[in-house]
Amino acid sequence: MENELWKKVYQMTDKLGKKKRPKRATYTNADITLTYLWAVLHDRPTCWACRRANWPVYYRRRPLPDPSTMCRRLRTKDVQKLLRDIEKTLIGQSARNICRWIDAKGLRISNGSTDKQAGYGYAGGGMGKGYKIYAIADPQQGFVHWTVRPMNHKESKVARNLIRELEPQGYLVGDGAYDANRLYDLAASKHVKLVTPQRIHKASGLGHRKHSAYRTEMLSRLSSNFIRGVLRSRVGIEHMFGHLTNICCGLKPLPGWVRGLFRVENWIRAKMIFYHIWRQEIAPGYV
Repeated sequence: MENELWKKVYQMTDKLGKKKRPKRATYTNADITLTYLWAVLHDRPTCWACRRANWPVYYRRRPLPDPSTMCRRLRTKDVQKLLRDIEKTLIGQSARNICRWIDAKGLRISNGSTDKQAGYGYAGGGMGKGYKIYAIADPQQGFVHWTVRPMNHKESKVARNLIRELEPQGYLVGDGAYDANRLYDLAASKHVKLVTPQRIHKASGLGHRKHSAYRTEMLSRLSSNFIRGVLRSRVGIEHMFGHLTNICCGLKPLPGWVRGLFRVENWIRAKMIFYHIWRQEIAPGYV
């Protein structure tokens, strides 16, 4: 499976970034990106991919950048743009679905870690230290919008930025954490209908404060068969997070060399690239 994933990502990276090279630079943006993706594919640090002995024989003729070059070039706008372009190209190869889901998944690290950018918050049934992936997923396109924040960031607040990136029309389904007036209004401004269960299930009413008209309308429709079916479909994003973390080169617990928000985001983006290729080439249509 790894060979199939690598062939696809090699072709795409070579096509999108082969001819792009900064002035006075020895390596193209594609060279830097491929070296990094080779390390992530094998769950190894970047310096591991800079050694010729860790590449197949038929790739060893390629010039390899040294670790310091990798560290410097990975932070450049051009290389970051190339990584995002690869991901967007893969997402765009499938048609979008009218219904999308929103959720978050925690990525814990050791409580004794000295990572100053990690946060301490709730994830996976308990408290822990680390980061969270906040994502919007499409049954056909995979994870279409996502961001990484320290674990103590509230889901409903991070969701505002994700909803602003949504394409118009359709449904966005979340759990009770997204039952907020501001999110309903923001989704409506994008012509998207937000669907969530009521955050406080046993509440007898909505109280005396003013509520979003879109929220009150949706809460009044929670007993309809259509809305209940849409809410049940939200388990799909849980399955997608499961696939992301369980395929052979998927997003395992963050290794010790992936610390700090920039490195964590880079690592997750590379894993997302391989996940999208897996969905399209190895298990098409598998949700």
